[in-house]
Amino acid sequence: AVKNTAENNSAAIAIGNILGSNILNVLLILGITAVIVTIPVQLSTIKYEIPFMIIITCLLAGIGYFKGHLGMIDGILLWFFMILYFVYLIVMARKGQISVGVEEGEIKVNENMFMLLVLLVIGIIAIVAGSNIAVDAATALARIFGMNERLIGLTIVAFGTSLPELITSITAAMKKKADIAVGNIVGSNIFNILFVIGTTSLITDVPYNYSFNFDSIVCIATSFVLFLCVLKKKKLNRVHGGILLCMLVAYYGKLIFY
Repeated sequence: AVKNTAENNSAAIAIGNILGSNILNVLLILGITAVIVTIPVQLSTIKYEIPFMIIITCLLAGIGYFKGHLGMIDGILLWFFMILYFVYLIVMARKGQISVGVEEGEIKVNENMFMLLVLLVIGIIAIVAGSNIAVDAATALARIFGMNERLIGLTIVAFGTSLPELITSITAAMKKKADIAVGNIVGSNIFNILFVIGTTSLITDVPYNYSFNFDSIVCIATSFVLFLCVLKKKKLNRVHGGILLCMLVAYYGKLIFY
């Protein structure tokens, strides 16, 4: 989606989409999920993944601030970190330190694996298709009412991009599988920056408008607040969820009214 947006000369939506989506992932999705149920967080997520997310967010903000755009060299750099992240995931998985959210004995041997795969594919297609329809319709309406590209990317398109994570996180919380929520969000944010923006930068120059400096700072701040919330007790509770949601309201208030 970001690739197509950039190629259609709407780079403000492209960068805004990623920054807005990453902010929403932490503040909205984890905020709502934590209000519903306490979310335990894996030690590896606290020690490695969240700090890595903060580092690459700072990297993106630094490139944007000093260069004003992302080009092929920047795309290669982001892809280098993406490969490092994949290596980390493989190593951690082999050590058994990454949970997939399924307890031993939970899946029966006689379950129809083919049917499970079919339902999984249908669910993914439905979520993605629904998100795309919502984004396209909302973006068209926003343009009719005169919203600028930056605001569209940071709000409507970002929300549509975050819908799959929102649905899966809330569903996981309701099924008492909330322990996968934080890892899901952190992984999604890392993927957004390194793969999506990295790949787009390899294809075409992506302008990074000066107005995104504030949004980059907010994105870094939300990641850091998440880190502080889970650092001591290794979980997100209702108080933390309330803090994240209040930050979201303040951020959107700043976007809309100032």
